Amino acid sequence: MSQDLIELLVKSLWETTYMVAASSLLATLFGIPLGVILVVTDKGHILENLPFNRVLGIIVNATRSTPFIILMVAIIPLTRIIAGTSIGTNAAIVPLTIAAAPFLARVVETAIKEVDFGVVEAAKAMGASPREIIAKVLLPEAMPSIVLGVTLTIISLIGYSAMAGTIGGGGLGDLAIRYGYQRFRADIMIITVLILIAQVQIVQSLGDYLAGRLNKK
Repeated sequence: MSQDLIELLVKSLWETTYMVAASSLLATLFGIPLGVILVVTDKGHILENLPFNRVLGIIVNATRSTPFIILMVAIIPLTRIIAGTSIGTNAAIVPLTIAAAPFLARVVETAIKEVDFGVVEAAKAMGASPREIIAKVLLPEAMPSIVLGVTLTIISLIGYSAMAGTIGGGGLGDLAIRYGYQRFRADIMIITVLILIAQVQIVQSLGDYLAGRLNKK
């Protein structure tokens, strides 16, 4: 493999890492609060608001059910508004975040619903406010599952970032398509796939480790 291709591989790896890290952070910042809201506004919970909960649930489900490749194309006008362009690594972060946040929200919702509601009722009986119940009861109790959910989201984003290469998003997916597939370079295709597999393994191992540590605490 030539020096130019090695440099291109390193550049593509950085672009993928940057896209995944940025979109993972943004998806976490939006997805966890969204998941909490889906729980606490549900029937019988501390901030019950069924009309709002149902509308929010429909929006989340609609976004989750849209295939990522279609979502990328559908929100190009929004991407241009936010990122100033619809092509490149920064532009790809917008659809990646929009795709991942609702997915994580549902994972967080499921994790919080697994918390024994008796603990919530006990906190209410002691005079805890809804904010205190969320911050000191629901999130701490569900944190190991939430960490695993974030891990799953990051792994999904690694796969999505490869698809982003199809519309000029850069990264390893773009490299595999332009230099591997279109130029019939099987070696480049294999290397990019191996790197993506390694990234997934690293993320999964770290997520399992952190969740395990939180469970012990």
